[in-house]
Amino acid sequence: MFVLKKRWILTALACLALLIVSPLAITHYAEATAAGVATSWGLSFREEGQTPVGNADAAYLKQFEAYYVGETSTENGKTLYLTFDAGFENGNTAPILDALAKHNAKATFFLVKNYLDTAPELVKRMVEEGHTVGNHTASHPDMSKIADRAAFEKELTDLEDAYRTLIGSDMHKLYRPPQGNFSESNLRMAKELGYSTFFWSLAYVDWYVDRQPTREQALGKLTTRVHPGAIVLLHSTSATNAQILDELLTKWESMGYRFAPLQELL
Repeated sequence: MFVLKKRWILTALACLALLIVSPLAITHYAEATAAGVATSWGLSFREEGQTPVGNADAAYLKQFEAYYVGETSTENGKTLYLTFDAGFENGNTAPILDALAKHNAKATFFLVKNYLDTAPELVKRMVEEGHTVGNHTASHPDMSKIADRAAFEKELTDLEDAYRTLIGSDMHKLYRPPQGNFSESNLRMAKELGYSTFFWSLAYVDWYVDRQPTREQALGKLTTRVHPGAIVLLHSTSATNAQILDELLTKWESMGYRFAPLQELL
């Protein structure tokens, strides 16, 4: 467990650069992605309350059944897609599930195999309460460095097998690349394996378990940057998220938002 947490801390350093990316970096990443070079997901927030610009646009991603944002039109209401990433359990998932239940909000939990092995009852609760478990790979590697089809597939199928053994049914084919690292060949392989890839359009620095943001900092980021169609990435290891989620969902509802599962995008 110590080794795993250390890996997640190192991963966090890479993730920090993904939340805000300059326009120049957006252009660079878009060109690199189009050329098939491995890159990391990044966003540029240019206007409060508006959809940020990703380093690959929605049209490019959709050809691979990949998404970072949902329907941005408000004609049919404003929708948010709640997602949580987790590599280990530290006591914050239960209150997060409580808050989701209170608001009848269905979320997707992108999990790694360690989570299924060490917190099976919470995984069962997620499924029983109508949430979706997505594939965050078996061992949380940098998938953009995996070009071999068999090795790429094994990271996904090892988690599928663990889920099937625990739950007794096949998992939904929703995939989130660890650290947001990807290449065009990754997107293509995931699609060929029947997976849709999901990045995000709203996140904040919530993953340092020993350096958590305050309630005010978290609400400030998540209420000013929210936008129609946002795919929200939160970490269920965050004590702040566990503390504020009920209040946050209430605030978003007061702003006219509804919560929908990622499957609606498909």
